[in-house]
Amino acid sequence: MKNKFSLIVLSGCIIIFGSCKKFLDVVPETSLSSATFFKTESDFQQAVNATYVPLRAIVNNNAWVLEEEHSDNTYYARNPLFGAVDNTENVADFAVPTANGITTNGNVRDLYRNEYQIIARANQVLTTIDAIDFDADSKSNLKGQACFLRAYAYFELVRLFGKVPLHLTPVVNRQQAALPLSSTDSIYAQIKKDATDAISFLPLKSKQEPGRATSGAAATLLANVYIELKDWANAESLLKTVVQSGEYSLMPDYNDAFSTSTGNKNNKESIFEVQFKEGSDGYNGGFLYSFLPLPMMADEVETITGVSNPQPLSGEGNNIPTPDIINAYESGDKRKDASIAYITLSTSLRDNKVFPYIKKYAKQHALQGNTGTDWPCYRYSEALLFLAEALNEDGKPAEAATYINMVRARAGLGATTAAGQADMRTAIFNERRVELAFENKRWFDLVRTGMVRAVIIPYGQRILANPPAYYYPAGSIPPSNAFTILDTVYPLPADEAALTQYF
Repeated sequence: MKNKFSLIVLSGCIIIFGSCKKFLDVVPETSLSSATFFKTESDFQQAVNATYVPLRAIVNNNAWVLEEEHSDNTYYARNPLFGAVDNTENVADFAVPTANGITTNGNVRDLYRNEYQIIARANQVLTTIDAIDFDADSKSNLKGQACFLRAYAYFELVRLFGKVPLHLTPVVNRQQAALPLSSTDSIYAQIKKDATDAISFLPLKSKQEPGRATSGAAATLLANVYIELKDWANAESLLKTVVQSGEYSLMPDYNDAFSTSTGNKNNKESIFEVQFKEGSDGYNGGFLYSFLPLPMMADEVETITGVSNPQPLSGEGNNIPTPDIINAYESGDKRKDASIAYITLSTSLRDNKVFPYIKKYAKQHALQGNTGTDWPCYRYSEALLFLAEALNEDGKPAEAATYINMVRARAGLGATTAAGQADMRTAIFNERRVELAFENKRWFDLVRTGMVRAVIIPYGQRILANPPAYYYPAGSIPPSNAFTILDTVYPLPADEAALTQYF
């Protein structure tokens, strides 16, 4: 009798739940959720705006650590009073603590999480927008921006980590948050699809609201993907559409290729840049202050920033130009003085108190720690160098010279003397280093060209042999494990790996 009762109850439950399914699926209208929020064009505009937001945290806090300081372009200015080695030093020293493919490094964790925040928000837009009826052109534009941002985030992730989970739909519970790692082939396939869709959905820069993704930005991103994959023909085709579009041009003065704190944003050379706004709205940045050699007295801060309320800065400076990048500029290259300047720090413990710093972002502003300088992700000069690279690798070094020489001419340099393919390859590699210095390109270039060990091993040996030349005060030396981990991808963040293992 007991078993029969259970069966009757079970049957009754099936009948009740089957007949009441629609009622039970209704989300309370008084609760704000994805099921109730997305009803109008304005709702999707807000959602797309939110999808851009993590870019500010990424470029402000972590990308420069993992992509520029993790190279031979920049290093840190060691301050022994600062204390123990921190997460940023580990990255700069190629000594990220790693065990079983995971790490506790905070820079790795924070960038990884912010990239997935972009992806999660883009997924929400892309899976719900077609169900809502509003202006077709606006819908296409919003879809294109979401596709671009998801492609951009996955492109960063696959280059930094290799295999990562491929989320393409919103995660609605903890179980769905833990996916297996996808192959790099499948991730690249999705990036190419999203970027291709973005090209078709998005307007030209001249018809787009300033600061938003455009068809040219999507084409440049996809061309970057093809270059990463050594698909030179497709890269060349895309880049020629960008160059021939008439939407972009080099600013006559290299200094003017970068925004100030309050102006010159999204200029003719800008293909895509992360937007910051000086002031109290909460859109401000502060990456300049992460790039200063420290400690620094108030008057020294004012010398660089022009702020009206200078305060002394303590701690340890980061992203300091190395002697290697300083020596990489040819004689007469105007980009050197536009990119690097020097300051004497009166309280430095280093015998030579003169330090270089990144000048191209040192734009004057009103309040300390509050800047509006945008971050350049893609500039037209990079599109020209990408095109030169694609042409050269496709066996057309003479045609490639046309585009590298456009970049060199703006820098005040003569035409390249490279002739054959091998020489041109070296010339383009070196040109990218100085043209795009401190724009988070160097690590990716070392990896994709197979140059990590050839460049970083002797670079590390120079630091170990002569710490004072790399901003160490007397008595301070790099840690014993410096330059021992030369992997081409980062380990996954331990916190996220733990979540995956839990499920």
